[in-house]
Amino acid sequence: MKEVILELMDENRYKDIKEKISEMNIVDIAELLMELDKTKLLILFRILPKEMAADVFSYVSLELQQYIIESITDKEIGNIVNDLFLDDAVDFLEEMPSNVVKKVLRNADEETRKLINQFFKYPEYSAGSVMTIEFVDLKKQMTIKEALEHIRATGVDKETINTCYVTDSRRKLEGVISIRKIILADENAVVGDIMNEDVICAHTLDDQETVADLFKKYDLTVLPVVDNEHRLVGIVTIDDIVDIIEQENTEDLHKMAAMQPLEEEYLKTSPIVLAKHRIVWLLVLMISATFAGNIIKKYNELLQSVVVLTAFIPMIMDTGGNAGSQASTLIIRGMALGEIKTSDALKVFIKEIQVSLIAGFILALVNFARLVFLEHIDIMIAAMVCFSLLLTVIIAKMIGSTLPIAAKKMRLDPAIMAGPLITTIVDALALSIYFMIASKFLNI
Repeated sequence: MKEVILELMDENRYKDIKEKISEMNIVDIAELLMELDKTKLLILFRILPKEMAADVFSYVSLELQQYIIESITDKEIGNIVNDLFLDDAVDFLEEMPSNVVKKVLRNADEETRKLINQFFKYPEYSAGSVMTIEFVDLKKQMTIKEALEHIRATGVDKETINTCYVTDSRRKLEGVISIRKIILADENAVVGDIMNEDVICAHTLDDQETVADLFKKYDLTVLPVVDNEHRLVGIVTIDDIVDIIEQENTEDLHKMAAMQPLEEEYLKTSPIVLAKHRIVWLLVLMISATFAGNIIKKYNELLQSVVVLTAFIPMIMDTGGNAGSQASTLIIRGMALGEIKTSDALKVFIKEIQVSLIAGFILALVNFARLVFLEHIDIMIAAMVCFSLLLTVIIAKMIGSTLPIAAKKMRLDPAIMAGPLITTIVDALALSIYFMIASKFLNI
């Protein structure tokens, strides 16, 4: 389709382009726009039917959204921002520079401008900041016939009509009813008699992660958002939650790799910004790694007496770091999914001791056989190395499983207690264990 559209553009057959493009999916049109150079992009965007332009605009990248806003007329800007779903408009404006925000708000109608400014008052990453006000609300005294008429009259501009919420005269949330139930009910039945009064809802100030957890726990596609007086002020839809989950997962992955989360795509971020996001943790880890160096210096006499001990240091450190990283990754992910709570600390601790005993014993046994039969190391030294390995795995698993839970209890992000930090801590402890056991075994 791209080739056809480009060919038509070269021939200036704009009427044919409009017919072709009106048959395409909105997401596919957005992808097509992002593949074009900026001149052709603008031409094609202006060819779009008015009713499609806002929807397509919400799917293109932030960079192109800014370019479009800076290139089109004030009237075109007004048409777009007034047709956008409010949550999409807020998401777009939150990422734009102040001059673009001012230009957009200046051209929005008064009601839209007022609503957007209201959304900006909610804390970032809160339920209030990600919700939309495009929902259908009913009154419990309505008959099903009246409810259907109300939905037909107001539902055209709503983000969803699959779920309708029932409020009283003061907008307090009283119940929820699905469109399926409305359609199948007798037209003379009363909404209040067939609605579900057990409504799962979020508060405007709830963290977006809490909202995502509610969607997962109750298998929701839409969630109402209420204020302090339990008044219905908006809804969060599943498409917003998918974006939130992706954002939170990306943030956790960055933290687990000892980096500050990026706000832009990797290829669009400058090397200076990338370095800035990494250097702090690299400095911390580098300085903390000097503890391992000091431990080696402390036992320098031991290493000089039994030089072969030096060969096993990388294996002890790497195995300990890997064992700790495995445990921390599982616990952090389990906590993120709600499978593990801080109250489960003792259960986790006991389970990881059991795992470490099994894994450590197998590793020690295999390593002992390798050292004695393949490398012909003295049995006493091989036994000492393998015993050190067993203790290192046990301690690494304990640390890797307990630090993320401790971080959560201290209201820190458990993701910071991941691979690099755990490895640095375990390295120092592994060396201490190794040299202390070697000193005892070899009487040095």
